[in-house]
Amino acid sequence: MPGTSATLDSEWSFLLAACSAIPRPEKLNCLRPLLKQPVRWKTLFDLAERHGTQPLLYQALQGLEEAVPPAEMRALKQSYQTNLHKALLLSRELIRIVESLTARGIEVMPYKGVALAEVIYGDIALRQSGDIDLLIHPRDLSRIRDAVAELGYTPHLAFSDAEERAYLKSGYECVFDGTAGPNLLELQWAIQPRFYAVDFDMQSLFKRAVTIPVAGQPMKTPSPADLFLILSVHAAKHVWGRLVWLCDIAQLMHRPDLDWNWIGSQAQGLGVVRILRVTMLAANRLLRAQIPAAAHESLSEDAAAPTMVDEIQPHLIGEDAFDAESLAYFRLMLRLRERQADRFRFLQRLILTPGPGEWNAVRLPRPLFPLYRLVRLSRLAARLVRA
Repeated sequence: MPGTSATLDSEWSFLLAACSAIPRPEKLNCLRPLLKQPVRWKTLFDLAERHGTQPLLYQALQGLEEAVPPAEMRALKQSYQTNLHKALLLSRELIRIVESLTARGIEVMPYKGVALAEVIYGDIALRQSGDIDLLIHPRDLSRIRDAVAELGYTPHLAFSDAEERAYLKSGYECVFDGTAGPNLLELQWAIQPRFYAVDFDMQSLFKRAVTIPVAGQPMKTPSPADLFLILSVHAAKHVWGRLVWLCDIAQLMHRPDLDWNWIGSQAQGLGVVRILRVTMLAANRLLRAQIPAAAHESLSEDAAAPTMVDEIQPHLIGEDAFDAESLAYFRLMLRLRERQADRFRFLQRLILTPGPGEWNAVRLPRPLFPLYRLVRLSRLAARLVRA
């Protein structure tokens, strides 16, 4: 596999085969020869853990127990059961939060974590989840904050009223610590920070929501077509740094109910056709996920996509993940946009949108809040000098 580290090549190939989007009989045929070779199991398990795919690895190896050392299979099973236990705890907590907010007439939508596992895999145990993500309406943030406080959640960062009003426009999430750990609950009123210049219509996204069961409890979550767009943009934001994100995409690509004409229209409107092309091609190359003919027809060809997949592929296996504060990262984000106007909006917002970093660096009274743009410019200039 191009771009892999020589020391991890065999484990990476094994993990890709285990997570591949091919029929199970064919997958078993791919894994059997690999099991005849020496396998560094701890290295493989650590790699799967880093990429959020341990449950998928365990699922793939079921039925091949005779070829796996018993101690290693027990260790993998223990990891699977630990993840299942955590998923059940998160599901219970998610139900408690959603029920409390619904009783107050507050509309929210879980869209990652255990809810995503249900939509994509039909099983909360097949995806590693670490927190609870809820899409909300920004107008409800203060009410939700008060409601979850009664459930033991406190904001991870404290904002003044003026900072919160500004953050609702420039940011996209508010993180809460719970009794079970920090950063356990994330409330999101946008899919990404504003400076990325991918402006989803959140009201319409709520209207298109579908109802799914999470641990037996009905909940609304974004439609599969919306999820395909959301997850592709999210993976691009993180430079496709975890294999599980491509596994999710590969599963969605196979759904027969996706309206590719609608997806193509939305992608064109959002200016993310290239991002979708790169994401699907990466899933195709790494996980053998077939790109539907309808997707080819609805998303315009992009000669830059294959080159970009070549570029990002080494970062999947390597330890040298993209620094999200580096110039290389921001240049990549620009290149991922196919329209010049979107690149301009990205740069303009990146340069002129202050946030918590600026508010923590300098404390200004509310009447002087417009000056935070200058603080933002000065901090960016200082970063450029250090680079």
